[in-house]
Amino acid sequence: MATRSRIGIEQEDGTVKSIYCHWDGNPNHQLPILQEHYTDRKKVEKLIQLGNISYLAPQVEIPEGSDHSFDNRDYGIVCAYHRDRGEDYRRPRVDYNTHSYFNSDIEEYGYLFTQDGKWIYRAEK
Repeated sequence: MATRSRIGIEQEDGTVKSIYCHWDGNPNHQLPILQEHYTDRKKVEKLIQLGNISYLAPQVEIPEGSDHSFDNRDYGIVCAYHRDRGEDYRRPRVDYNTHSYFNSDIEEYGYLFTQDGKWIYRAEK
């Protein structure tokens, strides 16, 4: 069963770019991954640039020599719909600010990497 979420990053201008994550967005699973492995803004940006994802994992990039794909998953690597499943690329959604992000459709949980480098989250209302 899927626990859907959105993962976003607050931009310098206050807007929020975010992507959909289909599987296991529960804070008990997803928050530790974000807090331990996504502390660098550049890495969070790389995650968001992937577009929508099937699941979150500690590693964004596929190491050289890996045959990671949707059909041959390495659960330590993010599985992205476009890169790993061959689906059409969907640009990250952009909300005007953090308020509009958290009050929009954040699926079941919404996670946000703030300008000051902290992860915050909320459950859907």
